[in-house]
Amino acid sequence: MNDRPRGRRLAPPPEKTSPEIHLDLRAQSRRWHELGKLASLRALLNEALEAGIAVAPRKPMPGAELSLLLTDDRRIRTVNRDWRGFDKATNVLSFPAAPPERIAQSPLLGDIVIAYETVLREAEAESKSVSDHLRHLAIHGLLHLLGEDHETEAEARRMEALEIAALARLGVSDPYAGAELVTALSPSSP
Repeated sequence: MNDRPRGRRLAPPPEKTSPEIHLDLRAQSRRWHELGKLASLRALLNEALEAGIAVAPRKPMPGAELSLLLTDDRRIRTVNRDWRGFDKATNVLSFPAAPPERIAQSPLLGDIVIAYETVLREAEAESKSVSDHLRHLAIHGLLHLLGEDHETEAEARRMEALEIAALARLGVSDPYAGAELVTALSPSSP
């Protein structure tokens, strides 16, 4: 997205996450500092993205850049309203830079935006650790950038299976265990 909100770049500059992508990580909200050192967040997100790429059916162009913005509910609400027409905060938004059939040729993978307060609220409500939930949302956003969706029941089952497989690579339990399948994209679902 061309007018994406800008935040303070987390040191160091974009680093190689895997042979497939470079991560440009920015924190627009100081609230993310409450989770600890930002370098730890970078490492956590790098691991999640690597796991997501490992299970994804479509692979990005080697060296493609992914921008991940850590923001807050107020700012993600604005982005959600302006870009999707939903005037409410959500946990994660993804903005692919290329259609699925061109992912392997695009130097830009796209943008992911994650909201601090929603991540904490959902993790607490679902009795999950914040780091596990953050990794899940990063993987979910990445899969959207790689052409996956959950508009239909079949798409939702496929995407959930990919998320579960990626999280398993990280030692994170199935986030959907005991939950009903989410088939329709809603502003509050990942």
